[in-house]
Amino acid sequence: MKSIKIIAVAVVATIVTGGMMLTGCNGSGSGTGAKSDSTENTILGAGATFPYPLYSKMFAEYNKANGLKVNYQSIGSGGGIQQLTSKTVDFGASDATLNGKQDSALSAPVVHIPATSGAVVITYNLPDFKDTLNFTPEIVARIFLGEIKKWNDPKIAAVNKGVKLPATDIQVAHRSDGSGTTNIFTTYLSKVSPEWESKVGKGSAVNWPVGLGGKGNEGVAGSVKQTPGGIGYVELAFASQNNMAYGKLQNKAGNFILPSIASVTAAANIEIPADGKVSLTNTDATDGYPISGLSWVLIYKEQKYNDRSLDKATKMLKLIQWMIHDGQQYSGALNYAPLSAKAVSVGDAILKTVTYDGKPILQ
Repeated sequence: MKSIKIIAVAVVATIVTGGMMLTGCNGSGSGTGAKSDSTENTILGAGATFPYPLYSKMFAEYNKANGLKVNYQSIGSGGGIQQLTSKTVDFGASDATLNGKQDSALSAPVVHIPATSGAVVITYNLPDFKDTLNFTPEIVARIFLGEIKKWNDPKIAAVNKGVKLPATDIQVAHRSDGSGTTNIFTTYLSKVSPEWESKVGKGSAVNWPVGLGGKGNEGVAGSVKQTPGGIGYVELAFASQNNMAYGKLQNKAGNFILPSIASVTAAANIEIPADGKVSLTNTDATDGYPISGLSWVLIYKEQKYNDRSLDKATKMLKLIQWMIHDGQQYSGALNYAPLSAKAVSVGDAILKTVTYDGKPILQ
């Protein structure tokens, strides 16, 4: 297996387009005095690490074309939701929709705009092992429950015929932070394994039966990289960019599917509800990858709060509108599936419901 080159992405690192480090947060001022041009021309966001490579590219390209600076903190979906709740950022980003507890903590309604879709892959570290492993839903669930402990377990061998598996101990790595990637992964496991659903369940953070926690995709990847026999879950773009080994997963139709743009696109080819909230896991598509998921941009439906201006709210909505249209051209090269036409249509409709002082911002 190729050596893994982990990109230097600190989970709490701030992504700053335009080469400018920003430490202030708009939206918490007193509303007195004139706002600086730099503050009005800077959008603050925080949240999911899942779409980080794509968002970083999008924000850099938008800055070149429009001059708007986007300061995005890749801190995990849970952190992004917390910062949006406290109104220290202009938008949050999450790979999971808000749950009841998170909704109740908000001071006003928030809308979910689908921004991209991708895959969560099963990555592993078996030194000198060249084959691509097959996994079934049962195998994945039992590994993360701590019930399958060796790489040469008969269940793994049964779906990898002719492959010489090592007798290495399996070492599980998982996210330690509140994570939309974890939500996608555990939602999938809850759908395919009654035992997982009853013992662990789904969520952005769960009580893991076994394993070592790492913060962000990079934390999980680092743990897997440093541990022979390691296994974990990270998003496809992160795994691909860092030459990490990842397996094929048997889907509902019984086919072993390699995560790819095509197999995520197939999983995402479903009806999208008007509120944009939908799960892509355990797809019915015969050629769809079963641990696929959407990632959303979260904003307040009413944008007149604290000392926000109409100009800044308009700039942010135009940015998001660009992301779900022209920004999708950057998806494929980074191993994200472009949004379906239906998802784009739903996103446009949601954006048109966003108001400033009760009046729609976009016509």
